[in-house]
Amino acid sequence: MLQKTPETAPALEAPADVAAVLNAGAPQRRFRRWLFIGLAAIVVIGGGWYWYSARTAAPAIAFVTAPVTKGDLTVTVTATGTVQPTDQVDISSELSGTIQTINADFNDHVTQGSTLATLNTDKLNQAVVQSQAALAGRQADVQTAQATVEQTKAALARQQTLAAQKLVSTDTLQAAQADADRAVAGLASANADLDTAKANLSMAQSDLGKATIISPVDGIVLARDVEVGQTVASSLQAPVLFTLAQDLTKMELQVAVDEADVGKVKEGDTATFTVEAYPDRKFPATISQVRYSPVTVEGVTTYTAVLTVDNADLTLRPGMTATADITVDQAKSVLLVPNAALRYTPPFRRQGAGGEGAAAGGAGAGAAGGAAAGGAARQSRGGGLLGLLLPSPPNGGRNRTTITGPATAAPTDSTQHVIWVLRDEHPAPVRVTTGVTDGTHTEIVSGDLKEGDQVIAGSRSASAGS
Repeated sequence: MLQKTPETAPALEAPADVAAVLNAGAPQRRFRRWLFIGLAAIVVIGGGWYWYSARTAAPAIAFVTAPVTKGDLTVTVTATGTVQPTDQVDISSELSGTIQTINADFNDHVTQGSTLATLNTDKLNQAVVQSQAALAGRQADVQTAQATVEQTKAALARQQTLAAQKLVSTDTLQAAQADADRAVAGLASANADLDTAKANLSMAQSDLGKATIISPVDGIVLARDVEVGQTVASSLQAPVLFTLAQDLTKMELQVAVDEADVGKVKEGDTATFTVEAYPDRKFPATISQVRYSPVTVEGVTTYTAVLTVDNADLTLRPGMTATADITVDQAKSVLLVPNAALRYTPPFRRQGAGGEGAAAGGAGAGAAGGAAAGGAARQSRGGGLLGLLLPSPPNGGRNRTTITGPATAAPTDSTQHVIWVLRDEHPAPVRVTTGVTDGTHTEIVSGDLKEGDQVIAGSRSASAGS
């Protein structure tokens, strides 16, 4: 019986066809595999770049602002000094001696010519008596000399008569003439001694009068520096026994003005001052004098300014320490900014004019500047596919840019400043001209500012919170 052999040829050819098919798809699979690997590498690199940029990017900046206000500004100079009487007199003794009586005490009101104290006058009285006796003796000498003159004058007349008759010699006549001349000279000497005696007596009487210390003015006794029985020695320096103030209703305040401020202070400026005894009360005063003489203490130079004070109620007392605020300038209804805004500079990274912040901030360039900044930032990361795939750094690096422009140029003088104003949530530089300042606020004379503008007075990291 014939058996049919199965056909095996097709079965033998099938493996070869499958291998061919499989080999034909291998290049495409390898390409996809490498594509996936490349994309994964790009994602890893991009993530790492983003993480690095987030770590190194500057934190966001929060600006501290203050409004531009309108008001009055008063500029003052502060100085300290002491209250003094306008007219103060020190009473001394011209003589040495022992205090015998005291007739005035502290706070006593005295009148001109009244007795304040007396010295012991025993020696002074004796000096007066001696001077009087010497005067009496000189007066007697004058009388004697006068009698001698009369006697010699008569003798000379007789000798001249006899000489005319040729009865006496020439020598006798000359002797009589000499006696008469000596008598006249003796009289002149006696008169001179008499004048000396009179002067000595007057001096002794004057010293006796000076033993009584009297008040030269009407006033009040501020100080008494002597006691009964105390010895006063005035040979080298006249000691001060009493200090009088003529009128305490008119006082003066002498303050020391620093040399840096003396150029601002002038006569006629008004001031107010306080004293420790009345800390809640302000006393008015007016500058009457600014002295040219310097006062230097431990290397610090000051100048004395004298302020007149009305003390009709006698509230102020001599020697009180006072602190005065002298008004040297005023500005009415002007624009005011805090001084911190004049000192503020944004904490931007300094770059050249072509950096990524130059277009961003140039004196408020607006949207165009922002677009240019974004373009510059993209150029800095590179173009093409890599620039599109790599993410931008957080905040676009805006916190690192430099705001530049014409308004930020260096000021030409001390009155020219650049103030940063927050406009559209972005800082913009504004050049202004300043006027007077009181140390806290400054007057704005000119510039692109108006009341209500928010000037930047400081900044802090946004992550730092308030």
